[in-house]
Amino acid sequence: MSETAIITGAAGGIGESVARRLAASGTRCVLVDRNPAVERVAAEIGGTAVVGDLTDPELSRKAVAAAGERVDLVVLNAGINCSDKDPATLDLDRYQAVVGVNQHSVVYGLRAALPVMRRHGGGSIVVTASHAALKGVPQDPIYTMTKHAVIGLVRAFSGTLAAEGIRLSAVCPGLVDTPLTAGGREQFQAAGIPMLTSDEVAAAIVDTLRTAEPGTEVVLHPGRPAGRYRPTPLD
Repeated sequence: MSETAIITGAAGGIGESVARRLAASGTRCVLVDRNPAVERVAAEIGGTAVVGDLTDPELSRKAVAAAGERVDLVVLNAGINCSDKDPATLDLDRYQAVVGVNQHSVVYGLRAALPVMRRHGGGSIVVTASHAALKGVPQDPIYTMTKHAVIGLVRAFSGTLAAEGIRLSAVCPGLVDTPLTAGGREQFQAAGIPMLTSDEVAAAIVDTLRTAEPGTEVVLHPGRPAGRYRPTPLD
């Protein structure tokens, strides 16, 4: 039986690139996104689309149901940014949306997928984090907060899940040329700020899915080989 993968945020950018890479290797893919364009991507690669709001836990359950009897690979990739820089003037609806997609949907994805992975003896999960998971980014403090939360989740769960045959890791790219950053692309280019391509990040995600040790945090910089981030132990 061929592998089955679930990829969130798969209507474009990194998620679409991951789905195309996995499908090309024979993996059956379930693509999840709120953007209906995910249906076109799924049709092109012979996958299944699940359209809806990832801040609703039910959507993650639908994605796992669409995968069928087994889930071998999961890429929890969906993310959005936040334009608010001052908590004193924070738009609360936007705040809740960002936290819902970037943070809560990762938990919902794990909650839905882990029981199936456990029944079938294991699997591999990669969370798309960011440089903002490893340092403060004042240009988007709310996004930074959510990515710190995600990397904390990976660090907390990866050892426990490894004992069950489930590998949980994270990929932390720098600035990536995706629909999420499209609004600032010209500004970044004018300032000479290099950007990663979606496919470069997707290649690292797929490699991490296949080969990384549990708890691996892969850091990506434009023009440099991928490297492993190693947190300093507290004890």
